[in-house]
Amino acid sequence: MNNRRKLVVALGASALTAPLYSFAQQQGKVWRIGVLSPFRSDNDQRFDAFKQQLRDLGYVEGKTVTFEYLSANGKYDELPALAAELVRRKVDIILSNTGTPAAIAVKNATRTIPVVFMGVADPVGQGVVAGLARPGGNITGITNQNRETAGRSLALLKELVPSAKRVAILSNPANSALPPILSEMQAAAKTLHLEIAVVNVKAPAELEGAFAQILRDRPAGLVILSDAMLNSEAARITTLAAKHKLPTMGGNGAIPESGGLMSYGANILDYVRRAAILVDKILKGAKPADLPVEQPTTFELVINMRTEKTLGLKVPNSILVQATKVIE
Repeated sequence: MNNRRKLVVALGASALTAPLYSFAQQQGKVWRIGVLSPFRSDNDQRFDAFKQQLRDLGYVEGKTVTFEYLSANGKYDELPALAAELVRRKVDIILSNTGTPAAIAVKNATRTIPVVFMGVADPVGQGVVAGLARPGGNITGITNQNRETAGRSLALLKELVPSAKRVAILSNPANSALPPILSEMQAAAKTLHLEIAVVNVKAPAELEGAFAQILRDRPAGLVILSDAMLNSEAARITTLAAKHKLPTMGGNGAIPESGGLMSYGANILDYVRRAAILVDKILKGAKPADLPVEQPTTFELVINMRTEKTLGLKVPNSILVQATKVIE
């Protein structure tokens, strides 16, 4: 074999083995995942599910992956500082877990560290990404489409209580994702011939006063919008509602699992699983800008039958047959 042929063969072998060598090097790396959560750290089931999915993908905590977890404990004004802290720690990737305020805080904190967000209702409208198909920049994730499901929540309450004329909506004005959802609900309310009374709560200390306002309006039901602070107070909210025989509807399973009556929305475990898959793809070399923002494909209606009995209501079969989960 002449020298030229030897060189060509050597270069070809190098081209074949280089990616394998690179992958082997990558396999030996311990990835550091920063997690920014608006939830209380002792009540973050999404993060637990995320870690489980990474385990299913072959990651071993402490050996191939570690987590830098920072929680705002429901205080949105702390999110920007916590996002900046994750950037200072020079993590390999950041998971925004969950919601629009956390995603915006991370987006503003870094233009270089890859970011995967979960549960942002309108990522384009909120300026988190440039587009769903091509998000651009260093960020991609999973939207939960709460705007599209908002009207369905009101329709279910109306079906439960056909005589309903007024429904209260519990909202957090500090969450910039909620005004568009409220607009969708207001449009749906007109179609359903319902009046809606929006009651704002920025902090847990305001809940007692909020319920006093809700009761003055004498609504037939209460819709609790998906929000980190409100979700973390789900047990307290549903206890107050049950005390006054008020059926509750949430945007995710946290409400009925905490004693509320029903919830309708994107399947949380499904979009958490898919967020973990996005993280895996990025750690293996994919660019967030090239990974489309994914939308939920599965939605769930959860009904708590114990609460049905407590409230003295009868959930009609027309709703029961739609349930994906029934809590007995």
